[in-house]
Amino acid sequence: MSPGFAETADVELVRLAQEGQTRAFDELVRRYQDRVYRLCYKILRHEEDAAEALQDAFLSAFKGLPRFKSESTFSTWLYRIATNASLMKYRRRRAGHVSYEQSQTGSEDNEPMAIADWSTQPLDDLLDTETREILSREIDQLPENEREVFILRDIMEQSNEEVAKELGLTVAAIKSRLHRARVHLRDRVNRYFRDKLSKRPGPAGA
Repeated sequence: MSPGFAETADVELVRLAQEGQTRAFDELVRRYQDRVYRLCYKILRHEEDAAEALQDAFLSAFKGLPRFKSESTFSTWLYRIATNASLMKYRRRRAGHVSYEQSQTGSEDNEPMAIADWSTQPLDDLLDTETREILSREIDQLPENEREVFILRDIMEQSNEEVAKELGLTVAAIKSRLHRARVHLRDRVNRYFRDKLSKRPGPAGA
């Protein structure tokens, strides 16, 4: 590795990598692999799967680098790729997980899951239920400006100030986008479980 790469800004490393200097991309991997692994593990909660998602993310980033535009930072772009890689891996292994119904008491009077407020319900708790499968679809459906804030703030667990600095926005703008993202996801998850409950068959012989 060129000794100067350690001090080189991301934007310059991206330019060099796009010109074919693979050692510049190696530096980007070195710089972000720990953070990307934490993101993947946060979603998958499984070390081997997180390691595989990490590899998938950097491979996808390398292949997609010629099409990368500077509208967003490299790190935000990479986190989106890693999130998608993790969610895809989660969906592939979903068949082996306990379903939402199996995790409940079985009572016909059960109410559909209600997420009152993302800020009062840790994301870790949500990702231990079938909600993770729904989130894996719905995060992809968020407007891009909401999706990137949600990933950085609620999955990467960066502060509002850190996200604002990374995206070049005010803290107020980050809070606004995060609120919209949380409301959209909460409403879509709640709608899913309401619909699912309404389709549940009644007791035998009813």
